[in-house]
Amino acid sequence: MKQFVSLITAFVFAAAPQLDASAAAKHPPSKANIVKAKAAKAGKPAKGKSGKSAPPSKAPKARKALAAAAAVAAVAAASSIDYDGEQVNFAEWQAVREFISEMVIKHDFDRAVLEAQLRQVRFVESAVQLVKPAPPGKPKNWQAYSERFIEPIRINAGLRFWNENAAALARAEATYGVPAEIIVGIIGVETIYGRDTGRFRVLDTLTTLAFAYPEAPNKAARSIFFRAELENAFLLARHENIDPFTLLGSFAGAVGMPQFMPGNILKYGVDFDGDGHIDLRGSTADAIGSVANFLIEHGWNPRDAGPYAVRVDVAAHQAWEPLLERGLAATLRSDELAAAGVVPATPLPAERLYGLVDLQNGAEATEYWVANDNFFAITKYNRSYFYAMSVIDLGRAVRAARAGQTL
Repeated sequence: MKQFVSLITAFVFAAAPQLDASAAAKHPPSKANIVKAKAAKAGKPAKGKSGKSAPPSKAPKARKALAAAAAVAAVAAASSIDYDGEQVNFAEWQAVREFISEMVIKHDFDRAVLEAQLRQVRFVESAVQLVKPAPPGKPKNWQAYSERFIEPIRINAGLRFWNENAAALARAEATYGVPAEIIVGIIGVETIYGRDTGRFRVLDTLTTLAFAYPEAPNKAARSIFFRAELENAFLLARHENIDPFTLLGSFAGAVGMPQFMPGNILKYGVDFDGDGHIDLRGSTADAIGSVANFLIEHGWNPRDAGPYAVRVDVAAHQAWEPLLERGLAATLRSDELAAAGVVPATPLPAERLYGLVDLQNGAEATEYWVANDNFFAITKYNRSYFYAMSVIDLGRAVRAARAGQTL
């Protein structure tokens, strides 16, 4: 069985101040919301067993030892985090008890160990605040967004990362057909090449968001998503034989240099350095291979060697506006774009499909682009045109810096 990461590599880098994940560590918990969270629990702790015969390792004494070890590990892991959390005893919440029962029945987890672990989980108010949608009225601004990522610190860090990992990047490009600059762009935008991988305990944030997601139109769907990721976090820890409390990540539960959710580690994580581990926190090779694998599994087309996006002008009659509603996919032929009044800066190959992209600039004029399959594959990593364009621009900037460096 592969190991995800040894306990020795459980430590992650301190958060850099530029990124949103680091800001989450600075919000103290709101007592009013803690009271609301406590009110959500109901009933008494679950009684009885799953009905299955326990193997020798799950005998009462062994279970008590495991539960005690989990509590000790939770205290030790707390020294690695930099946020305040509220001890609310999630194990007593009705919905959490149902989750525990499902894990016992569906995956043969030990009830006593899960209960002990979930009693140590903290309610994280800052995670609740950070998942709330931005207040309405503030216009999107592509130029301001871009300046956060296409700047000297990140470009220089990317140059070092590319130089130090040139062999792994070249091998990933040959294996998956994803250019090195795109992999470099993603890891740079996500964590500044491992500098800011997050200092939240994944169990804390995922449990909080699964069972105390804030009121919002999408609350039900998001609660289901985070509940599934909490399940995946426990499965990942068991599969890789690590203490789940050593998994640290973003306020939303994303882990490692490429910020994969636990479910994506299980689906798309790659042991690219061949050491028998999938370690997205300590192995740059595994991070590189996993990013490339994720993209190829989400529609990256190695045969499309054209530009990811081409700047366009749009006609005043605005017949092109409905094309913006086609979703995150390349579905439009070049003649369809032309008929709607979309005029590219350079001719588009007729055999390719495209999507129309708008990059709003606040009070300034919106930029319009047409993008190919590979641009939209990047949006599967983060569902944002701004994100995909920043990945492309950062990768291009690092590649240019590398071409101009003194060797």
